[in-house]
Amino acid sequence: MAVPKRKTSRSKKGKRRSHHALGKPNLRPCPHCGEYGLPHRVCPECGYYKGRQVIIPKVKISKKEKESA
Repeated sequence: MAVPKRKTSRSKKGKRRSHHALGKPNLRPCPHCGEYGLPHRVCPECGYYKGRQVIIPKVKISKKEKESA
């Protein structure tokens, strides 16, 4: 089994890991409702994709409405 001859230094380890950082998500505004979301996907707020309604989004119910029902 291969064993390293020397301990990997902090700088060497850091240089190797310099490309592992996560980038920001590429959010775009929806042309129909203006809500931000990922490109090339159905808008979760209004359900539109490429100018037509694909899905009917679920209505969000607040906690107060749940308790009264």
